[in-house]
Amino acid sequence: MPSPTGSVPALSAASATIFSIGIVFLGYWGLYEPTRWRAVDVVVFVSALSGFACLGLVPWMATSPVEPETSDARIRVARHLFLAGVFAIWFAVAISVIF
Repeated sequence: MPSPTGSVPALSAASATIFSIGIVFLGYWGLYEPTRWRAVDVVVFVSALSGFACLGLVPWMATSPVEPETSDARIRVARHLFLAGVFAIWFAVAISVIF
């Protein structure tokens, strides 16, 4: 079953938007503060970086060629990467606010 028209640009734009929100969060959170990092700071940073990795792979995965052109296997993987990236970024935000 082919993916709907416009799903690749929509996934790419959405991942870029969440990626930029994550970058703003890291800048506001204080990535460059001179204080020692606690364990929760490392959890926030690693979670945010893993979210950035997932979101950065979304456009590549969504636009990579597939053998039968009607296959939407790569779009499905891109959607899962997008969800994982969004979850990781918002998890990092939530952990930083709670702790």
